[in-house]
Amino acid sequence: MGSTGIPSSSNAIMQPRLYRKPAGVHHYSRKKKRLRRLMAWIVSLFTIFFLFFMGFLYSSLQPFEMLRSLWVTSAMTTMNHQYLATWFFNDAEIKRIQQSNDAAILGNSNPSSINMLRSGSNNGTELIDVSQKGFKGYLLKVNNPARVKVAATHYLGKKGEKAEDIAKETGAVAVINGGMFDDPQGNGNGGHPLGILISGGSTLYKEPVTTYDIIGLNRSNVLVLGHYTQAQIKQLGIRDAVTFSPFLVVNGKPAITHGDGGWGIAPRTAIGQAQDGTILMLVIDGRQIGSIGATLKDVQDIMLKYGAYNVANLDGGASTVLYYDNQIVNHPSSQYGERLAPSFFIVK
Repeated sequence: MGSTGIPSSSNAIMQPRLYRKPAGVHHYSRKKKRLRRLMAWIVSLFTIFFLFFMGFLYSSLQPFEMLRSLWVTSAMTTMNHQYLATWFFNDAEIKRIQQSNDAAILGNSNPSSINMLRSGSNNGTELIDVSQKGFKGYLLKVNNPARVKVAATHYLGKKGEKAEDIAKETGAVAVINGGMFDDPQGNGNGGHPLGILISGGSTLYKEPVTTYDIIGLNRSNVLVLGHYTQAQIKQLGIRDAVTFSPFLVVNGKPAITHGDGGWGIAPRTAIGQAQDGTILMLVIDGRQIGSIGATLKDVQDIMLKYGAYNVANLDGGASTVLYYDNQIVNHPSSQYGERLAPSFFIVK
């Protein structure tokens, strides 16, 4: 018989045909969704950044105030990057932030408060790793303070020297950088000290001023900190000295009781003395991966922890260096390595 047009029982029942979007349409839809998600993330991140930035600039709440303080004080204590603060804040605000964190100006130290229990009886030294979260640091303990002296570059007024050169010239077993110097063009010659520079009882340099900030040792091997005239320096019997600031601990009293000291985060060098006569030399690396640096409050706290009775901040930043046991112990922050400097504290 001819076909009737009706499917036979052996054929499957016909199903309705489903409409399928072309492959390109699916791909375009997924791409649009991904793009919308990406834009949402960008808007969210921008909003968070904007709110954080506005808080950083204007909010009096923590942690914004602390971050703002660290930012400004760290920038203003550099030679070449103060614009990081001046771009965002006016002079009055910068001054306010700095003053609110400054260390107190303490009086002169009292040499009679140091008891030389170890002087002449123990010539040992000990290097201690004092690294903390955020920085790497090293503390050198020198039991006999009579071993600590000030050394100066042989090219004073012209060019500084490196720590290892000073060590070789003087036979020192340890060297840290010392006092302040003038480097107006940032060329790193390091030959022009500021304040006063005394080595072995001889005054090698002095500015034409009335008083000097003294960080030095007298003939009794006591670390003397204070503001003195030249006549007083002679009367005190200062044998070795440099100039820098601030004094962080004087007669057991800390200078920083609020804020961070007003100098931001940076590489640090400091010298101190315990009441038994032990000299403490501290260096902290900064401005590098793995060690961003320390505040003056960090320096003060470390020195107090190890028994310091008097502590003075020394030149830091790119100058920070510790030479000990025939090698540079720390990692100077300058990309060119050690900085040339005019003065050093050495351990003979």
